[in-house]
Amino acid sequence: MSLNNGTLNLRVARIEAVTPEIKRFTLVSPDGAHLPAFSGGSHVVVLIPNGQNTLRNPYSLMSSPYDTSAYQIAVRRVEDGRGGSRRLHESVREGDLIDITPPVNLFPLVKQARLHLFIAGGVGITPVISQLEELRLSKVPFELHYAVRGPEHARLGEELQRIYGGQVHLYRKGVDERLDISSVLADRPLGSHVYACGPDSMIDATLDCARALGWTDSHIHFERFLEQSSGGEAFTFTLGRSGAKIEVSPDQSMLEAVEAAGFEMPYLCRGGACGHCETAVLELDGEILHTDDWLSDEDKLANKKIMPCVSRAKCNHLVIDL
Repeated sequence: MSLNNGTLNLRVARIEAVTPEIKRFTLVSPDGAHLPAFSGGSHVVVLIPNGQNTLRNPYSLMSSPYDTSAYQIAVRRVEDGRGGSRRLHESVREGDLIDITPPVNLFPLVKQARLHLFIAGGVGITPVISQLEELRLSKVPFELHYAVRGPEHARLGEELQRIYGGQVHLYRKGVDERLDISSVLADRPLGSHVYACGPDSMIDATLDCARALGWTDSHIHFERFLEQSSGGEAFTFTLGRSGAKIEVSPDQSMLEAVEAAGFEMPYLCRGGACGHCETAVLELDGEILHTDDWLSDEDKLANKKIMPCVSRAKCNHLVIDL
């Protein structure tokens, strides 16, 4: 297994369509070695060549943490995104080599939980699959409530039903009853934790329902990665420490533009959730377009910080502390 500049060079062993929009990629070491260990909820970042630039898209690991002979990721094709998922769908073939970063977990299970409740929608099921595998040997009860847009999108949920039986509740639009998040969260025992991953509307509804029912934020967990969140109008900003001017194209994030210019910036999730790339704003003439889940409402109003992995600016002048 090759490790180059902190990335793993892996072979695509299998590609299979699991819904009309989602393909499952199985990745293995070219030399047959076991891959780095990970825990349920982990993700990797796939490096995708895009002309002279490189797109870096995060994808959750959906394989078992107990089997490191291969990794599996699911890639949903995003038509109006920056092109990374389309390239993976259209250009990558079985046998190809791709680079990924080692696994990082920003969405871990809470070991002290007395009950794990999972609410997922669409491709948001992917981190949950590895979490359920991690719970397989545990005696702690769990439930999965998984909503999809119709029977043709239900394969992953049906696979989980065959494995876990009645612990998996599948809601197929047009076939099953509608998922009632408030009912799922009501009257749960002390020590329950809920994990949500899916569309923004589902995550927001889970947060609103849980808080309305008296759940504390420490027992509510969510994860969302939005490939299309980094697109927008082109703009230019300045690195305060070097004075370098960085041009951000419509299909780039600030983070990607910094990397393309040969500079390094810390990151983990590349989805505006972990806080690792939080950067101070030194000067601003214009507006910051905050799209992250990390900064508080007060921070966003103050415009003294920015998350370059997802947020942008509409400005005449912007200087950040890098």
